[in-house]
Amino acid sequence: MSKRNSQQAKTAARERLRIERERQAKKEKTKRQVIVGVSIVAVLAIAGGIGYAVMQASKPSEWQTAMDAKSSAVKAPAHTSGKDGTTVVIGKSSAKKTLKVYEDSRCPVCASFEQTVGPTLHKDVEAGKFKLQYIGATFIDGDDPGKGDVGTRGEGSKNALSALGAALNVSQDAFVDYKEALYSAKFHPDESEDKFKDDDYLIKVADSVDSLKGNKAFQKDVEDGTYDAWALKMSKKFNSNKDEVTGTPSLVMDGKKLTGSDGQNAPMTVAEYNTAIKKALKG
Repeated sequence: MSKRNSQQAKTAARERLRIERERQAKKEKTKRQVIVGVSIVAVLAIAGGIGYAVMQASKPSEWQTAMDAKSSAVKAPAHTSGKDGTTVVIGKSSAKKTLKVYEDSRCPVCASFEQTVGPTLHKDVEAGKFKLQYIGATFIDGDDPGKGDVGTRGEGSKNALSALGAALNVSQDAFVDYKEALYSAKFHPDESEDKFKDDDYLIKVADSVDSLKGNKAFQKDVEDGTYDAWALKMSKKFNSNKDEVTGTPSLVMDGKKLTGSDGQNAPMTVAEYNTAIKKALKG
């Protein structure tokens, strides 16, 4: 091979190498651009997701919206009176005295009270010895309507109270029977189990009450949260009560608390209740 041919071969080889290097460089540049582009899209997607999450988190919850509802927007159940319909009185109009009963639907002590003393108390109401005024609380959920706090520890107290409003809208008897079912040993959950937040569970309990079983109007009110705002107005009434009641269950007649043998808490046996109510009716 001549030196000239050898030199041409080397030049051609270098040119092929240059072209190949340029091709590889262009390929790598394109690859980097694709990676950068995908990364930017991913970052934007994450940022968008975070932005959406922040926006959603900043939206008031349904319960917060219910808490902020003005009185004009509060739908009260039938068989109520007073501001926002938060006065619930059960019994014969001829009864001269009224027993206030303060309860929280998730309260385990309230459940024990209702299971033990409740039947006797309601017999006295039916006999016309006194009327019963119910005041529902939601503090176990962590609610404080006065401070704007809602649902820091759950939703069951207010959701059950809203469902009680739906039962009251059907009838006073439905309200009493449903309240009894909610507090029953069969259906009342442990305080740590927020089962009452589940509408399906509340409807399941209601199906044990004749007047509510399969009642579509009642079920719709529970599912739609028709009486959510009313429940929170009732809770606010509990928090601002003038009977110095801070816990549940609490019984008050003529501004005085009815207590058991310890002189502090509500009577938790039928005997203690009979003693306390007899004294209150005479007072």
